[in-house]
Amino acid sequence: MTKDPFNISAGEPVTVGGRPAFAMDRRRFLSLLGAGAAGAAASGMLPGHVRRALAAGGVLKVAAPANPSSLDPMTGGSGQDHPFLYTVFDTLVEWEYESLDPRPGLARAWSFPDPKTLVMDLQEGVKFHDGTDFNAEAVKFNLDRNRGDQRSNIKADLINVEAVEVSGPHQVTIRLKNPDAALPMILSDRAGMMCSPKAVTEKGDAHDRNPVGTGAWSFVTWNDNEKVVVKRNEGYWKKGTPKVDGIEFAIIPELSTGLRSVMAGQNHFIYFLSPQQGLIAKRAPKLTTFTGPTLYCIQIYFNWARKPLDDLRVRQAINHAIDRDAFVKVTMNGIGEKAITNLPSAHWAFDKELAGYYPYDPEKAKALLAEAGYADGLDLHLGGYPDQSSVQRQEFIMEQLRQVGIRVRYSIGTIPEASAAFFGNEKKTDALVSAWTGRPDPSLTFSLMYLPDAYYNGGRGPVPDELVQAIAASRASPDKEARKLAFSKVQKLVLDNALVCPLAFLSALDVAGEKVEGYKPNLLNKPKLYDVSLA
Repeated sequence: MTKDPFNISAGEPVTVGGRPAFAMDRRRFLSLLGAGAAGAAASGMLPGHVRRALAAGGVLKVAAPANPSSLDPMTGGSGQDHPFLYTVFDTLVEWEYESLDPRPGLARAWSFPDPKTLVMDLQEGVKFHDGTDFNAEAVKFNLDRNRGDQRSNIKADLINVEAVEVSGPHQVTIRLKNPDAALPMILSDRAGMMCSPKAVTEKGDAHDRNPVGTGAWSFVTWNDNEKVVVKRNEGYWKKGTPKVDGIEFAIIPELSTGLRSVMAGQNHFIYFLSPQQGLIAKRAPKLTTFTGPTLYCIQIYFNWARKPLDDLRVRQAINHAIDRDAFVKVTMNGIGEKAITNLPSAHWAFDKELAGYYPYDPEKAKALLAEAGYADGLDLHLGGYPDQSSVQRQEFIMEQLRQVGIRVRYSIGTIPEASAAFFGNEKKTDALVSAWTGRPDPSLTFSLMYLPDAYYNGGRGPVPDELVQAIAASRASPDKEARKLAFSKVQKLVLDNALVCPLAFLSALDVAGEKVEGYKPNLLNKPKLYDVSLA
């Protein structure tokens, strides 16, 4: 029997939407690479009050590849924030690790009484870490803040929300401008992470660095580029969770250094490794390697609002100039999948008719550049990251583009730095070699990158009305086949307009030491650590 995709309650398996630039000198560059090693060595140097805040045993030590951009889900701008956010914040809706199918979270059930109304019934008895109640008023506060606050980076997530009403102490009614079948899954991401209204009101912008949620752990301290510490939430509403008393995230941007810290026993777990580190990990005794498919797409983001990338022919030339098969082979040891669109070929919404859309063709790339008035080539300023894998990718791209006459220079920074320089207000680079880390529902992927005011539309550049309409259509119906047709049109329009240059999908590669038990990777490649315990 087919379940009504608009009515979801605890314990019911359902399907909604289907299954599954900062210039840097050499000294600063080297110091950044060494910061991770220093952080790992300093694991025993936490202040006394922090050590006492954690229980005597059961502290999971994690090597994290990037410093958070923010610990407030509304203001952050990096996909690498999620593993930190997941510890402090619950979401209104959760998802299955393997399929991304929705599951109850802080909302125990929800329904669409009509296509433009979403009613959510909330868990009762849940407290924020500051002791205040989680209730319908708190949900309204968060959703109104997320869609209206000047500092919000997630307004596009809630673009269809017209009003949020408190319809009971533990019930909210969300009125929509347009039907939005994707909204429940959108509320499984940043937009559905609930912050304490009291903490946000009292702390203001300081909440970015002192977050208060309802999650399995509460925030203790954050030392920039060194460590983030959380401790067990003793009053957590999910009994038996979490399994460990605390988590220490050591910020180690250089993945090889992070892996060595796990091999040496300084840390218990590391995520987001590259295939190069994976080969080392598999040969190491007493380590467990976790692999699996992901939505993590390495790509070149374009600022198509300014020259030279305001010219469609230049963007098309870049897409033709890069040999994606060679990119996977050279930079990923052949472990991965070349990317055509922002969705992998196995995704239910991927349009297989688009598989050969931008074949590797350097001669065509040169012809397109000449047609655009750049017969003698052009200069392009790209942003990038300093870790070994990123540098290898950046060098590959530089050489490929050089062969068609595009002269590339890079500005290197940490993930938060380089990302802010491109996506933030400064707009220091023409493009950014980075990744799209994936979202639970594909409509959120396309909304966040390609709507005119979306944060990940780097230049907030114009987009065709037809694309805006197609993205809206992808959210209008709960029917999977109707949504698939809409997503086909969205993907083709993105390719027609060459709004991005997707390169490859990364395979998940996480490594745990011998004491770690219960870890499961997920399709988003963003670790959730609720079930992890230490033997």
